Amino acid sequence: MKKLLILSFLFIIGSCQKKEVAKTHQFVRDAHTFSKPNEAVVKHLDLDIKVNFDAQTISGKASWTIENTAKGNEIIFDENTLNITKVTLGVDEKETQFKLGDAVEFHGRPLHITIEPNTTKVNIYYYTTKDGVALQWLKPEQTADKKYPFVFSQGQSIWSRTWLPCQDSPDIRFTYNAKVTVPKNLMALMSAVNPQQKNNTGIYTFKQDKPIPSYLMAIAVGDVEFKSIDNRTGVYAEHTVIDKAKWEFAELGKMVVAAEKLFGPYRWGRYDVIVLPPSFPYGGMENPNLTFLTPTVLAGDRSLTSLLAHELGHSWSGNLVTNATWDDIWLNEGFTTYVEHRIGEEVFGVKEAKMQDVLSRKVLQDNVEELGSTSPDTRLKVNTTGRNPDDGLSDIPYEKGYAFLQTIEAAVGRKKFDAFLTNYFTTHAFQSITTTDFVAYFSETLIKSEKGLAEKIKLNDWIYKPGIPSNITTPVSEDFNAIDTIQKKWRTTGVKGLSKKIKSTNEKQHFIDYLPKDLTIDEMTAIDKEFNFTNGGNFVIKRQWFIIAIQHQYKIAYPAIETFLTSYSRTGSLLPLYKEMVKTPEGIIWAKQIYAKAKPGYHATTVQTVKDILQ
Repeated sequence: MKKLLILSFLFIIGSCQKKEVAKTHQFVRDAHTFSKPNEAVVKHLDLDIKVNFDAQTISGKASWTIENTAKGNEIIFDENTLNITKVTLGVDEKETQFKLGDAVEFHGRPLHITIEPNTTKVNIYYYTTKDGVALQWLKPEQTADKKYPFVFSQGQSIWSRTWLPCQDSPDIRFTYNAKVTVPKNLMALMSAVNPQQKNNTGIYTFKQDKPIPSYLMAIAVGDVEFKSIDNRTGVYAEHTVIDKAKWEFAELGKMVVAAEKLFGPYRWGRYDVIVLPPSFPYGGMENPNLTFLTPTVLAGDRSLTSLLAHELGHSWSGNLVTNATWDDIWLNEGFTTYVEHRIGEEVFGVKEAKMQDVLSRKVLQDNVEELGSTSPDTRLKVNTTGRNPDDGLSDIPYEKGYAFLQTIEAAVGRKKFDAFLTNYFTTHAFQSITTTDFVAYFSETLIKSEKGLAEKIKLNDWIYKPGIPSNITTPVSEDFNAIDTIQKKWRTTGVKGLSKKIKSTNEKQHFIDYLPKDLTIDEMTAIDKEFNFTNGGNFVIKRQWFIIAIQHQYKIAYPAIETFLTSYSRTGSLLPLYKEMVKTPEGIIWAKQIYAKAKPGYHATTVQTVKDILQ
């Protein structure tokens, strides 16, 4: 009996200690949200909405389960261009007061809602407006099949608040259920468990039981079909695209297996992708369970599927472990670029990986040169306070972040670094962290007390200083070395037959990137005749070739350049061309003419970015 009492006493003490450890998460100060999550924060969303293509609106009710930590009388949400019609509290829907604060550029307005100390549910009735950046409404003629309208969302970085009243910070995570009503001939999809075929009601329900930040809330509605790739991967696309997409993404299942082998289990259940219409502004968006993809990845030869590896990689770095603020974006993109390259090496081989590494390093060097080596925006840890957080989405967080992680790998060895990354993803699973959090974890688990290792890695130089640190690794590709040899000789020997030696997308890109600065029109004509870069080639090859064409006023390519710029809204690939065009007076005129034609098909974020260049 005495022993039982002692054991019970010890159990009670242990339980108390465990309760003391389970402290409430302390949210960091995020300059890009009006919410105050340390006082009152959302935990779960029940969404009931209707998609109206005639009015181009989404309307309905967002019912938020909240935690009123401070037991105060107010909770603050983010909203931008929404119409809030009514707010109620609890399951009995007692109407309450709300008010909107002053608008801030890019950020919208704070939505102040009066609550009670014991409030656990807030119901917000609202509808979207045509000014919402996140939603793009497409007419039938803007889709691949040209039969039915289409709408899709793009929430990153702070645009989810333009289609959903939310606490719009990557540090705030929640689960959700949704009921979405759409026209009966269309299918709704979300960043959740998705249907695989249309129903005859037009009503679709969704469940996301993993806590995600608001920027990963996503919706797409259109006349799409589904085809399976393997037992947990598949693709959605319009009818005229679906077979091509399934063939292009045949390696998707292998990529998931490769990623799991490297960095631990895939935690999201299914991994599907959807090919969106051309106006999608990014290469891809890593929405949980359903990556959104640009159709420009459909090269017809599976040569651009490294984009798939990147978006899949976000299932570990970004979706599983998330940057707590947009100033920490490198934690999402740098880690994901590293994971992407490792998946690529596992699936496509070492030679492919070496070529990708060389291309990656050139992108970093070009971006630093463009921004300036002393620019604060070339640091990994940036400061976007008072700015559009999208300003931090240059190539720096991707490529400098990747190079930093390669530097660590070189210093500690791949085996040790892989173990570190796997533990990092596991330890911080379904959490949002800051750069400071990462540095502390890195120092405690990898550096420990090894002063020599810390000096070898130079963490502070990489994270907090601009430019490229002196200890950056230099990748080497034997395949590219062979092309460099050809590059030195072709002016003497001619270009005939080179297309038989320079075959892959990577090889062609490297060849184009290092063509002589003093190319003549005759030489460009001969190269174009040999490779058919202007009218053939995939999206990436066209982009790189068109940059050269604009620089050298290779007017034979001008009609194809105009078609390129008016056919897609992939912002990162359009900008290099517009930037080259505006370097000359006649180029500015030409760019403005093309932009006027292209604008109706561009996404709102693309429109704003191109406008800034043209002005």
